[in-house]
Amino acid sequence: MAVSEMNSSLSEQKSKSTYKKPNIFNTFKRDHQLWIMILPAIICVIIFNYIPMYGIQLAFREYDFTAGLTGGEWVGLQYFEQFIKSHMFTDLIRNTLVISITTIVVGFPAPIILALLVNQIRWKRGKRILQTTVYLPHFISIVVLVGLLNVLLSPNTGLIGLLIAKMGFEGTNLLASTTAFVPVYVLSDIWQHVGWNSIIYLAALSSVDPQLYDAAKIDGANRWQIIRNVEIPAIIPTIIILLILNMGTVISTGFEKIFLMQNSLNLPISEVIETYVYKIGIISNQFSYAAAIGLFNTLINFTLLVIVNSIAKRVAKISLW
Repeated sequence: MAVSEMNSSLSEQKSKSTYKKPNIFNTFKRDHQLWIMILPAIICVIIFNYIPMYGIQLAFREYDFTAGLTGGEWVGLQYFEQFIKSHMFTDLIRNTLVISITTIVVGFPAPIILALLVNQIRWKRGKRILQTTVYLPHFISIVVLVGLLNVLLSPNTGLIGLLIAKMGFEGTNLLASTTAFVPVYVLSDIWQHVGWNSIIYLAALSSVDPQLYDAAKIDGANRWQIIRNVEIPAIIPTIIILLILNMGTVISTGFEKIFLMQNSLNLPISEVIETYVYKIGIISNQFSYAAAIGLFNTLINFTLLVIVNSIAKRVAKISLW
């Protein structure tokens, strides 16, 4: 007995003495096949995400076509101060926050609810048909989607426009209304992406242990109780991670869709930071000013990401890092 205990203690000491703290070189040597497999993706990220960061200095310089990115006069935070003191600053921040927060509040729970409902369907063929149907809008281009909105919401010829007229609201153009712009944007965004975004939640639900369902049924749980006590707890980590990622883009709205939906009548609510950057930078040729606004936007998003990640880590013990 004593000999066996002595051998076990010696083996433990030997394992501790031979243990090496893992580092990036040991990890690469151990998993070099995986690193080689993701190498093309790493190269793409470096080329398209990190190398362009060299141009960030444009936000601190007076851009000169003849001098290039690094040849202009250094002006420091001049363009940041100009943006903050601009008469457009308050309106841009308000519009961006209203659209982004409404999209998160209304749109974020939609794929969760859809995934929970689809997971309850036992008819396999019907389930596949439903999934295919709700996935298809995701593959419609934004240009085509906005074209559909213009056709459907037209007050004279559109199907939805005619229905609104029948309800007593003749001549109402939803795309030209500052009140209706945000609901139209958010609801169309949900319709287009709710099916695709539900895939990750369905994948998380597929990993639930079947024994939990059997135990719940034996205890007499109905479908709602199974959803509340088995399925929702199983996808909470996924929900928190995706919520953190969404909060990291709360000041960034979809440029293409908003820009295509813009017109002179809804501009007071549809002008957001990204469309303003495009107009200032590309149309007005104020490249340094546009770069400063874009960098300001990115810094706010990064700050929000860090804050929400810290809160999630402290409260739910789940975080990105």
